[in-house]
Amino acid sequence: MTRFDLLPPLVAGGHLALTEEELVDWGRRLGRQIDPPLVITLDGDLGAGKTTLARAICEGYGVREEVTSPTFAIVHSYEAAKSPVYHVDLYRLDDPKDLQNIGWDDLVQSDALLIVEWPERAGQLLPAHVPIQLRHIEGDATHRVLFAGGQTDHRSGAP
Repeated sequence: MTRFDLLPPLVAGGHLALTEEELVDWGRRLGRQIDPPLVITLDGDLGAGKTTLARAICEGYGVREEVTSPTFAIVHSYEAAKSPVYHVDLYRLDDPKDLQNIGWDDLVQSDALLIVEWPERAGQLLPAHVPIQLRHIEGDATHRVLFAGGQTDHRSGAP
């Protein structure tokens, strides 16, 4: 299923520069619109806003507890009315084989919202997903560039 309706209108042109407030607002709106099961990947350098966006998506989705970075725990789970939410940070994984240790197969097959930071660390084990990239803007500390595209199937390389 393609979910192009989840993306900000201007992103169709390639990218959109957002302040943190705008990014949070967009993330909340995205969270309100989505239905499980869905995998969203958040890609970007350290400090680009991945966890900020994940927090906003969770808030819009209905998570009422505090959403924190799962960098050291790797997986945080939250409850929402629509489904569970799994927020996964793969930064500390060295190899896709390490995914077995976090119950990856169960996570990706669940009827849940799965938000994955550092998705490239999953390699070929990354399922079809909605990719979102956040990038710093050189010389502008107040904005991030949001790149978003249609749903992708990483395993086949098909958009």
